[in-house]
Amino acid sequence: MPLPFDWERKVGMNRIAELATVIDRHIVGTGICTTAIPHVSLIRADAPSTPTPAVYEASICLIAQGSKCVSIGEHSVVYDAAHYLLVSVDLPLVGHVLDASPERPYLCCKVDLDRAMLADLMVSEGGAMPRTDLPVLGVYPSDPDLVDAACRLVALLERPETIRPLAPLIEREILYRLLTGPHGPMLRHVATTGSHLNQVSRAIATIRHRFDAPIRIDDVAAEAGMSPSSLHAHFKAITRMTPLEFQKQLRLQEARRLMLAQGATASAAGFAVGYESPSQFNREYRRLFGAPPRTDIERLHATPEAAMAL
Repeated sequence: MPLPFDWERKVGMNRIAELATVIDRHIVGTGICTTAIPHVSLIRADAPSTPTPAVYEASICLIAQGSKCVSIGEHSVVYDAAHYLLVSVDLPLVGHVLDASPERPYLCCKVDLDRAMLADLMVSEGGAMPRTDLPVLGVYPSDPDLVDAACRLVALLERPETIRPLAPLIEREILYRLLTGPHGPMLRHVATTGSHLNQVSRAIATIRHRFDAPIRIDDVAAEAGMSPSSLHAHFKAITRMTPLEFQKQLRLQEARRLMLAQGATASAAGFAVGYESPSQFNREYRRLFGAPPRTDIERLHATPEAAMAL
């Protein structure tokens, strides 16, 4: 007999509260941190942040407290503890925390999607691949089973010796629930060799791997198994930018990281990510981040929350 909706909702809310507690216990300060659990990151912010460009890996983001807005082009979505974000392929997004304070911080668990595990699940489950026009960036109502699995996954940090044997099992459960949920058709296309989503995903991986070197669209298209014209059309339809624009954003974000985390100068950071002209680097940096490199980095050092991207 199905459980009453109110009972399910109450249990889900309790598990979200538990997820917030365990995230808060295992993250120090603000920002995003990796964990001992592969594919799992925790994020905290104590104040709303400014819109910040970043490349989001294919992942599911479950907010336990607070809210956030992410955008790609003119399309924006807002998610919170009652909704989760699913990013089906690596995407260049602009994100900012909307609701956070020192007393009630923004707390989020991010689980990167393991494509090999996803493909294995599809083989095990079988069935035909349905047609879909679902977006690669979507927000969905909170699923009590997903929240419960995420809570159990993050709770493994309490007992590190359980991570290696149990984390893959819970991660597989999370992927199974995504595959059998409303976004299942989209994920099946991403994981199916030969689909346009899968090919664009491979092109993205190629560009990310060689972002600091000149790229030839013909080479990227060949590695993705597409013609150059098909790659250009489908890449832009999915990411809202061309492959070269995507590479430019990767370069600028890495340069920003080098300056912020390693103290690199603007000229050194620009050269390290493939720019030969300092003036071009400064011009394109300002266009993306809204300020020249030095001004932007000083602002980020003064307000760490401004750099929150996930």
